[in-house]
This record gives sequence, C-alpha cells and structure tokens, in this order.
Amino acid sequence: MFSFKKILKIGVVIVLLGIFALFALYLSMRSELPSVESLKDIQWQTPMKIYSADGQLMNQFGEKKRIPLSLEQMPQQLINAILATEDERFYLHFGVDPIGMMRAIFGQITGQNKGGASTITMQVARNFFLTREQTYIRKLKEIFTAFHIEHLLTKDEILELYMNKIELGHRAFGFGAAAQVYYNKDVKDLTLAQMAVLAGLPKAPSTMNPISRPERAKARRAVVLQRMLVTNYITRQQYQQAVNAPITAQKHGAVIELDAPYAAEMAHQEMIERYGTEKAYTEGYKVFTTVTAKLQKAAQHSVINNLLAYSKRHGYRGPQQSLRTPQAADDQQVSVKELAPLSQQEIIDALSQVIEYKPLLAAVVTQVNEQSIEITLKNNTIASIPWSGLSWAREFINDDKQGPEPQVAKEILNYGDVIYVTQQQDGYHLSQLPSASSALVALSPDNGAIKAVVGGFSFEQSQFNRVTQAKRQVGSNIKPFVYSAALDNGFTLASLVNDVPINQWDQKSGFVWRPKNSPEQYSGEIRVKRALAQSKNVVAVRLLRAVGLNKLIPHLASFGFAPDELPRDESLALGSASFTPLEVAAGFATFANGGFLIEPFIIERIEDSFGNIVYQANPAIACDDCTEFLPTEELTASLNNQDEDFSSINETNQENNKPAFIKAERAISASNAFLITQALNEVIWGADWSQKPGWQGTGFRARKLNRRDIAGKTGTTNEAKDAWFSGFSRRLVATSWIGFDDPSRNLGRSSYNNNLSKDQITGKEFGAKSAQPAWISFMRTALEDLAEEPFIQPSEIVSVRIDKKTGKLTRKTDRSSTFEYFILGTAPTEYISKDHTLEIFDTNEQTEEIF
Repeated sequence: MFSFKKILKIGVVIVLLGIFALFALYLSMRSELPSVESLKDIQWQTPMKIYSADGQLMNQFGEKKRIPLSLEQMPQQLINAILATEDERFYLHFGVDPIGMMRAIFGQITGQNKGGASTITMQVARNFFLTREQTYIRKLKEIFTAFHIEHLLTKDEILELYMNKIELGHRAFGFGAAAQVYYNKDVKDLTLAQMAVLAGLPKAPSTMNPISRPERAKARRAVVLQRMLVTNYITRQQYQQAVNAPITAQKHGAVIELDAPYAAEMAHQEMIERYGTEKAYTEGYKVFTTVTAKLQKAAQHSVINNLLAYSKRHGYRGPQQSLRTPQAADDQQVSVKELAPLSQQEIIDALSQVIEYKPLLAAVVTQVNEQSIEITLKNNTIASIPWSGLSWAREFINDDKQGPEPQVAKEILNYGDVIYVTQQQDGYHLSQLPSASSALVALSPDNGAIKAVVGGFSFEQSQFNRVTQAKRQVGSNIKPFVYSAALDNGFTLASLVNDVPINQWDQKSGFVWRPKNSPEQYSGEIRVKRALAQSKNVVAVRLLRAVGLNKLIPHLASFGFAPDELPRDESLALGSASFTPLEVAAGFATFANGGFLIEPFIIERIEDSFGNIVYQANPAIACDDCTEFLPTEELTASLNNQDEDFSSINETNQENNKPAFIKAERAISASNAFLITQALNEVIWGADWSQKPGWQGTGFRARKLNRRDIAGKTGTTNEAKDAWFSGFSRRLVATSWIGFDDPSRNLGRSSYNNNLSKDQITGKEFGAKSAQPAWISFMRTALEDLAEEPFIQPSEIVSVRIDKKTGKLTRKTDRSSTFEYFILGTAPTEYISKDHTLEIFDTNEQTEEIF
C-alpha cells in the first residue's frame, strides 16, 4: 500500500507536471493569443443617431443597438443579479475560478451538469477576441487571454466591459440597450423583476428572452432571483414580490421624439457618403441637423392636410375592400339584414392587413344609418362618423369630374367596407390615401440651412424624396429669374411691354407657336411689375426675346440652376425647365438675401460617441456687412478696415481653433434682388380696381397671413401637371409643390360641392389653389417666431411717383399714380402728357384668376 507521503508526493508531481504542461502550452500558444491592449481604449459599436437642431431624436441607424454606460450608471441591484448568476466569486478569483473549473471538470467526468466554468473575465475574452466553437484549444486560449485581461484591467473595468458588450437578444448589446428594447426604460428605472429577467439573458438570449419565450424567461428569472436570495443580495420579501411579478416585456425601438423621416434619411445618406456604411453604422456618431422641430411639424401638417383637401374635393375613390358586398339578385340588391354578420375575428383579420399612414386610421363599417355610419378601428374602438364627416364623399369619376353630391350614407359606403378615417376635433371623418404627391422645403436664405423638409405624404408609403429627387417642370416659378435678367438688360419695373398674343412659325417643327396667357386675357401695354404680379405668359416670352437666350441662360445659372438642364428655346420663359423643389427654393433665396448664392445643407455638426465634435458645418454667409453673423468677441476695431476676404477675422478664428468665415458669392446685384422682391411682394399684395378691368396678384390668398414683409410666386405647368408656390420673408424661404408621380396625369379640376361650405376650392387646379395653401399653412406657423422685417432698400435705389398706365413721371396724387422703385439713373425722365382721369372709376368687378 502507498503511504500518505507517497500519495502526497505523487500528487505534487502531478500538479507540477500539470503546471509545467500548462506553461508549455501557454508558451506554444502565446503567439496566437490576441493582444488585449485594445481593451484600454475600446470603441463601442453603437448606432448612428440623428437629431434635430433642438436635440430631438429623429432616427437611428445601425444593426446593433447599444447604449454604452459606465459602471457607476448601472444600478447596484442589476450588478448584483449578474454577479450572483454569472460569477459569484468574480471579485475573488484571478480570471479563472478554480472551484468553478473543478466543478465543471467533475461534471464532465460523471456526466452530471455542474454548471459552466466560464468566469465574467473569460466571457469578456471570448466576446471580444475569440469564437464560440466548443473545443479545448479555444477554452485554453480563453483562459490565457483572461489572465492577460486581469493583469491589464481592474475588476470594475472588466465588469463594465462585460455589461456593455454582452449580446442580450433582439439586436440589443449591453444592458443599457436591453433595458430600452425590452422595457423602453433607462436601466436605473427597471424594477427588480425586470433586472432579473435581463440578468438571465446571457445564458441563452435567443431562447430565454421575454418577448420570444416569456415562459422560459420567467423560469430563468426565478433562477436569478433564487441566486440573489442565496447570496443575500435581496430579502425574502423582495424575492417573493419579484418572482410573482408578471412578464411585462415588449419590443421597443428607439424613442423617436421627432418623426421626420425624409430629413433623417437625407442626413443618413450624407453620413454614408462621408464615412461609408460600416463606420457610419458602428462608430456611434451623433448627427445634429439644421431642422427644427416646430418648423418640421408645421411642414408635415401642411403637406398632409393640403393633400387630403385636394383628394377630398376630387371625390371618393371607394373603400380599400368590402367584406360583405351585396350581390345582385333578380335585379335587386340583397339587403344588409340578409348579409352574414361580421365576426370580431373577421374585423381583426381585415384591419391587420391594412397599412396605416399617419394620420389615416383603418376601420371597418359595421352599421350604415341614414346620414351616419358606425365603425370599428384597429384598436377595437367603436365610433361613429356623422354626416359632416361623410358628405364630402361624392364619387370620383376622373381627375376632371366628380359625381353628384350624396344625400344618404348608403350612397357612399356599405356594411363591411374597409376604409380609412381621420380623427379630428369634431370626431372621425371618412378619408382616403391621396393619389397625388407633394413636397415642401424651407431653408434659411442667410446660409442655406434646411429648416424643414417633407418629401411626400408618407415615408412608409414612398421613400422617394420629392424635395431632392423629383425634377419637375417649374412653370411660372421661372418668371422671377427671367424678369431679373430683363432688369439687368435695360428694363425697369415701370417699363412697358406689349401684352398681346404671339404667333410664330417654327420651321423645325412645322407648327405655329402660340404662347397664351392663362386665362386668355390681354392688357395691351403693361408695366413689367404688374405683368409679373399677374403672371403674364406673353410678357415673359417677350422679355426673353429682348434679353436673348445667350444672356438669359448664364443669368439663370448664376442662381445655381445647371445650364445644361435649361431648354434652349423660348418655352424656357414659361417654365419648361425641370428643377427639384430644393433647387427652386435655393434660387428664390437669392432674392430674399439680397443677391447671394447659397448652398443648402442639412447637417450642422457631427459628434463622436464621446461627444467630441468631428465635423462642424461652415456654410458661406450671404451678407455685405457681415457683422451681424459674427460672434461679439470677434468684433474688433480692425473690422471696419478689413479686406473683402475677411482675412483679419479668419486669422482670429484660426488662433481660436474656429472655422474660417466664408462670405457667399454674389449672384445678382443687391438692387436687382430688391426690385424683384418688390415685384414678388406685388404678387401677394398688388391689386388695382380703379381701372377696368381690375386686377390683383396671383398670390393674393397669402394676404390672410397679414404680413407685408412676404413675397412669392405661383407656378403652374401646361395642363396643370405641376403646381408650385415659392415665397419668402427676409429670414425664411419655402417652396411648395404638388402633382402626380405619374407625369401623364394632371391635377384636373373640381366642381362645386353643395354639401360643403362656400369657401371651398373649385375650378381648375393651379399654383395658387393647389400648392399655395400648404405654403400659407406652413408660413403661418413659421412667421410666429420671425419679427416683421422689411427688405433692405439698397442705397442706389430711389423711389419716384409714376403714372400707372404709361410708367412715366406724374405730378398727380390720385389713383392713377403710384410710387415705384428704380436703380439710380434708370428712373423715367419724361412726364405724362395725357390725362387719364376719365379712365378711372371704382369697381368691384373681378376677373378670372390666373396662375
């Protein structure tokens, strides 16, 4: 028999041989072990988040959801739950737990499951550097790497890495993200029961998470709570309360504070262009846009409501589907009473198949009364729609024709119809998904910062951003730029142009080109300013001829329009060129800012995951005297004498690690911009009923804003395929467009609906009726925060009294005269020789509106 001493010696030898063998293995594998130095400066793979200018989250992009937290930000109960479950002796061992290791080895020998041998440090080694393959070599690498980690980092640093790295299901990595994904909470707000659920996920996140497998999650939670009780982290009372709590987890996405998908996508695409997809999605960038929440919400509200209004006045296209369509029998309809009643499950199944687009809600008609209906919505709400929410719904026949006004509800809907409704202040209204599309963009004319962007009715319906991607014919929105060229080539606002029909033979096509006014009314000799206010087509063509295409196209290019995209024929004067709404808005910004070309941009700054600014926009500023755009501390005595290139300021900026100040390039003269702005103000405020026929500007509807410091231009293309309104105040420019994505369709016309109020829009659709309402609605909100600010009159502009009919000087002060602006040296010098007093009279007669 072996003596105890011999057994002890053999044991020591075996241990020494084991240690030697282990050391030998370490030496042989050392070159294959990963370097753990990178753990000192770990860069978490966190999603990119996009914010509004006022800090509201608009969206996040990235496959992995992670919210990195320091150990101090983790609640102690959550830390305790993890330690009790994953590694009870974490703060006692050296990276490998001998007790746990022996238990695991014994379990393998006896065939009993005694638990895993992996410590938290070993899991960090595996999660950061190794694979999950079940081999002894991988396990040895894991042990050796754990030794290195323990030598390099403190226990708290290792635990913090683990809690931020671990995968916890549903693409949540780390406990910060898991708390948001499963409970829509910060970790500090979790209950003990919820913390125990999360602490149990590392064992098997795909099969034990509370969303996919709530029963298994509950069982695992009980194990975690039992371990916390045994290790004295919680009391018996806390255990009982938590173990009996219901499983409350639901899947949550990022908490979107500002729903602005078109704006967020613009920033998203720019980030991919800057950094590439992988880096953009994993580096944790925080992208702050120029969009403000108030203006973005106003823009979305305006576009959606305007499209719904257009859709309604053109008639109801019918339900999404019918669950109980009455069938004809012996030339008579089967009564509703004879139809099989709808089951609750049928309603639920039907509504689940309908995609809802804000603010449209899906509903099923469950009862049709004489002038009301009963509906059931997706959330099982039962409601009624009164006649005021139904009576608009005459039949849609085509874009130009609607059916007769309905008298009772059964002429509109049937029992079992699946419909869209909207919820308004006075209850629910029948609605429908608009078939037309629209866009609105607003930006600062001072530097091009985009303040609001809406690229369609719904991003879920169509991700095509019509603000940046839809090049559409601009119609009369081109005219201010044509008139601007005319002012640079000898014309004034008081110059007379002959407003009579044009007939011109085109040798290339073999046709006679006859550009016409719309409506076909002609005024003979007419002043340039009034012609723009009334959007006279013939006058625009005559001005183009006077300027010449060779001069006009370079002039239009100075506003940022690509010259190779401009038609080289006279149709250019009527808006045959195609631009995006963003390009149009940027062009109009040149008039608003006094003549400077600005470059639109949407990203104001980019921060890395640590909050460091890695990019700061530095747009060119539209200004002559730029002191108003500079920080106060930079205003030095040298400012008044500095060169045009702002070299003095830029030297100061460089010393203070600030970007160079960039002054925008001038596109047109300040005088030209001011005169066109005055003419565009006439589009809204211009009117004269003292002479026959009386007239008013095509944008007169904007007078309801009660702001004299606004200007704008309507625009409609041939056959009303596109309708526009672009307008601005001194500090904000906005463009509204509406049309069909299918270019073969036109906006049509609508007839009077006797069921609706008298202020309804009827007749042919065009810029002032179709696009301007959205612009007015948006500007009503936008102008609330903008004090009334007149457009600055340049020093070389003078004002003189002229005769309205001839544009010559006059000494009369009656309604035959008006004050007009001129560039110094261009004012008329001749006085009128004929008295027009007899032609002046009062009248309320109005002509048909023009576009």
